[in-house]
Amino acid sequence: MTSLSHAIGTVSMPPKWSVGYHQCRYSYDSSEKVLKVVRTFREKGIPCDVVWMDIDYMDGFRCFTFDSIRFPDPKSLVDDLHSIGCKAVWMLDPGIKKEKGFFVFDSGSKNDVWVQKADGSPFVGEVWPGDCVFPDFTSEKARAWWASLVKDFISNGVDGIWNDMNEPAVSKTVTKTMPESNIHRGDADIGGVQNHSYYHNVYGMLMTRSTYKGMEMANAAKRPFVLTRAGFIGSQRYAATWTGDNLSTWEHLHMSLPMILQLGLSGQPLSGPDIGGFGGNATPKLFGRWMGLGALFPFSRGHTETGSIDHEPWSFGEECEEVCRLALLRRYRLLPHIYTLFYHSHTKGIPVAAPVFFADPQDPELRKVETSFLLGPLLVCASTLPNKGAHECAHKLPKGIWLPFDFADSHPDLPLLYLQGGAILPVGLPIKHVGEASLEDDLSLIIALNENGTYLHIF
Repeated sequence: MTSLSHAIGTVSMPPKWSVGYHQCRYSYDSSEKVLKVVRTFREKGIPCDVVWMDIDYMDGFRCFTFDSIRFPDPKSLVDDLHSIGCKAVWMLDPGIKKEKGFFVFDSGSKNDVWVQKADGSPFVGEVWPGDCVFPDFTSEKARAWWASLVKDFISNGVDGIWNDMNEPAVSKTVTKTMPESNIHRGDADIGGVQNHSYYHNVYGMLMTRSTYKGMEMANAAKRPFVLTRAGFIGSQRYAATWTGDNLSTWEHLHMSLPMILQLGLSGQPLSGPDIGGFGGNATPKLFGRWMGLGALFPFSRGHTETGSIDHEPWSFGEECEEVCRLALLRRYRLLPHIYTLFYHSHTKGIPVAAPVFFADPQDPELRKVETSFLLGPLLVCASTLPNKGAHECAHKLPKGIWLPFDFADSHPDLPLLYLQGGAILPVGLPIKHVGEASLEDDLSLIIALNENGTYLHIF
């Protein structure tokens, strides 16, 4: 993994708040609704650091705009969120509404930054706003233009940016993307002028590169946070990713773990699924189990589609709410460990979440394990099955001593935790958001003795 990271780069060190829990849906459709959701997290004592705005915050789905009725003062909204310890992430898609008088379209046309059809005219495809044009992120000119828009956008109090639909997605086409015959006027050092089939796989990554740059321009002292749906090898230098629009099913819950591990092995350690499932309605048991596992993933975000039932932790009854509270309090106690793992990933290219066979590559049986993972080299997280709680499942562990522990939060819907004998695990206080912690806070040490009754390792 270290050799791979030398070739493709490592994950950018994420801002501390981004390692907390994120709450999203398509869509929280007003400033009042956003504040109500975050205040409910605080009232119920459930940890949360970030709330997300999907496309309904925009004026007619026009990127870089705000709906004047539902989100009349985004800066004031963000100030209110910051006052209760919550950050805000806002979506930006590549599809720009083709409309004279819309400042983004007019500016892009003046600067000649659009992807072209084979005949040299701007390509027009349909996305959320209707007819759209698309920035040609293969060109430095287009990337600089986009970065300048992002820089100005940040002044509204934006903490992070979500680049969605950036495959790029185009509606009412067989391929769901733009024609392969489209022309990109790429920079010479990445291939020059080529058709879309040449650049398709890197389009999303180049968009996030530009978004990341714009956030750096807005405030060089802050670490940018960008989430992307589309990516390529090396995307981790600019953005986190998630596993896309999954479904609220047990199958997709259990698929999420190998997907996260595969992304980590590909150089992208900052990833996670839509907890609870994006499509459809979760059940209380499914949502609680998914939160139990998802609270231990590198990127932890709940999300759901428009028209679904509420998917906040308190939406499924008291038992599920308590499971979610325990799961997220567990994550926040582990944040000193998790953030240290991100530092090692940033400096050495090591995955944050890894397959259990990393602990013993010589054991072929460990390569079959799909319900457990390593959160760092010394900690195994062993999850549940649809019809069994964590304590009822048989878990294959690496050789040696692995001692179970918890935070007095044992519950059938939460994964089991095993610490390797001889290891020391530093944990923090049970906080509700990262802003509650300080560098002066005491840490607790969980120590697992080895066969000699001693301890040797801290990570």
